[in-house]
Amino acid sequence: METRFANRQAAARLLAQRLEHLRGRPGVVLAVPRGALPMGVVIAQALGWPLDVVLIKKLGHPHNSEFAIGAVSEYGYVLSPHVEVPDAWLTERVAAIQAKLKARREAYLGHRPPQPLAGRTVVVVDDGVATGQTLLATIALVRKEQPARVIVAVPVASPEGLHQLQAAADEVVCLLAPLDFRAVGQYYQDFSEVTDEEALAILHAATLPATGTAGRPAGSA
Repeated sequence: METRFANRQAAARLLAQRLEHLRGRPGVVLAVPRGALPMGVVIAQALGWPLDVVLIKKLGHPHNSEFAIGAVSEYGYVLSPHVEVPDAWLTERVAAIQAKLKARREAYLGHRPPQPLAGRTVVVVDDGVATGQTLLATIALVRKEQPARVIVAVPVASPEGLHQLQAAADEVVCLLAPLDFRAVGQYYQDFSEVTDEEALAILHAATLPATGTAGRPAGSA
C-alpha cells in the first residue's frame, strides 16, 4: 500500500522534523508558488525563519517558445549549455520576463523586497518533483546570490528527479522516492489547487522581517 500524505501541511510537518537541525542558523525558506506556499509557511514557522517566494519562469527558444533553453528569475538567468541565441533577443526577452516576475511579486507581497540570501542557508520547498527541471533551474539561480547552502525539501520525487537534485543541491530532504512514481498528486489524499487568494492569505499572514530597501543583489548569467 503506497504512502500518502493527508495534505500539503501534513507533509510539511514531516519535512520540518527532518530540518529541525537547521533551527538557530541564519536562513530563509523559499516556496515555489503556489502549491508549496502552504508547506513553506509550516517549515518557516518551525525553523523560526522568514518565508519568501522564489519566482522562476521558463526561457523558451526564439523559434519555439515551448522548447525550454533556460530559466529566468527576478535577478538573473541561466542558459542551457551549447545553446546559441542572439544577444539582443536574449537581453530583451530576459528583461520582459523579469518585468512579469516583478509584477507577480508585487501582486503577492506589494513592494516588500525579496529576502537577501547571501551567506544564509536557503531551503527551497516544493510539493513534489517529477522531472526536477524547474527546481534544477531554481537551484542554479539561487546560487547566483551566494547563499551559504542550498537545501531542497520535497515530500515526494521520482527517483530520476531526486538523483538530479542531489547532484545540484547541498542537501535534499525527500520523504518518498517510489520506483513506480507516476505523478505527484497520487501521494496526497488532498492535492487540491492552491488559489491566488489562498497564496495571498498565507503570505500576508506570514511573518516576514523587514530586509531594508536594497533587496537581493542583482545576478548575471
